[in-house]
Amino acid sequence: MVAITREQRQYETYILTDPQAEAQAEIVPERGGILTRWQLQGQELLYLDAERFAQPELTVRGGIPILFPICGNLPDDTYTYGNQSYRLKQHGFARDLPWQVTEQRTGNGAALTLSLTSNERTRAVYPFEFQMDFTYRLHHTTLSIEQRYLNRSAVAMPFSTGLHPYFQVNDKTQLRFDIPATQLQDQRTQRVHPFTGGFNFDVDEIDVAFRDISQPSASVTDPERQLQMMIEFDPIYSTLVFWTVQGKAYYCLEPWTAPRNALNTGDHLITLEPGNELRTTVKLTARFL
Repeated sequence: MVAITREQRQYETYILTDPQAEAQAEIVPERGGILTRWQLQGQELLYLDAERFAQPELTVRGGIPILFPICGNLPDDTYTYGNQSYRLKQHGFARDLPWQVTEQRTGNGAALTLSLTSNERTRAVYPFEFQMDFTYRLHHTTLSIEQRYLNRSAVAMPFSTGLHPYFQVNDKTQLRFDIPATQLQDQRTQRVHPFTGGFNFDVDEIDVAFRDISQPSASVTDPERQLQMMIEFDPIYSTLVFWTVQGKAYYCLEPWTAPRNALNTGDHLITLEPGNELRTTVKLTARFL
């Protein structure tokens, strides 16, 4: 039977297990509500920099960090709302704050729900009242991340949200991509280039955004590991970002609801009316070939 267990390590860790699929996932609420590990048939699917993870003052590089209320960075880390300037660092604050476990279920897979609500720290940089509920559901070879965003403010709440999964890889040059786009934008130069299905990994860093996505799914096949990773997302995710650094054993394929700087430009920015909520889901499915 599927199960949810808890272990006290450096941080309290919740472990979702599906024995029939030989699948397991680990979540650390205190460290930004992050899912740190996902294993299938004894193989690690996600990358995690354990040394950075152990240092609370550093952002986590690995697992699946949560991006909210912005994706990417802002010019000078600054945005303007109501004639007042606020500072938000890259990807926002949700990935840095402790989340609370609010529900555990083992009916349809193993499901753990975490919540983050606005507080004094968030209001200093983002003047809105909100509640976020994330449910991590492990069911066979699929990991679902079901999300709920509630605006508790008396005014409309602007935001973007996304996920930043770090997928483990040994040889990036063998990867095969099925990304539903014909163009990409280099996020450093802002230049747009045709996308023909692959990348040049002989560079220090690749940081590109796919803006014109023709369908809400993508996949990456790793022949060296005989593994295919499928990512499915709701249509509200307008942007897919691919990011990797030379010499590191990961690649990131990130669904974002809006591109960088959306709080200033309004480009695909979500505006949630008072008392309203947004529900959305991202599904990751792993398959060995």
